[in-house]
Amino acid sequence: MGEADRVRATLVESADLHRLTAERGADAVVEAAAAMKAALAAGRQVLVFGNGGSATDAQHFAAELVGVFETKRRGWPVVALTADTAVVTSIANDLGFEQLYARQVEALGRAGDVALAISTSGNSVNVNIALRKARELGLRTIGLSGRTGGEMAGLVDLHVNVPGSSSARVQEVHRTVLHAMCQLIEGHA
Repeated sequence: MGEADRVRATLVESADLHRLTAERGADAVVEAAAAMKAALAAGRQVLVFGNGGSATDAQHFAAELVGVFETKRRGWPVVALTADTAVVTSIANDLGFEQLYARQVEALGRAGDVALAISTSGNSVNVNIALRKARELGLRTIGLSGRTGGEMAGLVDLHVNVPGSSSARVQEVHRTVLHAMCQLIEGHA
């Protein structure tokens, strides 16, 4: 297979997973966006987190809603728990990586807020510990996962699943799903 054929295959695989997610997951995306929109309208906040590529997706999502996605409007309180280097490294060093997000949810989260967790496997230990903490504190929990949803699927109020096995392809669809959520939150359905 030549390089151009590999590129074509990658793009087709990504497009196919986008189509499958559109068929199976559109309603869940709408529900998740509505939950976040309602929380923000009520003066609550969204805490978003994940590891690796999902960490950068969390930061990207927060940037779109604190800043400007498609409409100039007031900024909304969406906090990426991945972004403060001092907090992240101190928690990882002093309490362990498993407590990275749970500690921040404990410190920043309040009943009525939303915790949006992102994991391509649904089995990230620190992400799932944070979801348990969020539920304990009365936050609405939303999971954005890949594969079969893993453990995360049973820990969230709303589950958006991208049913792919390749982390790279799942992350590509996650970014599109997050942009669709931004559109809905801004009111551009």
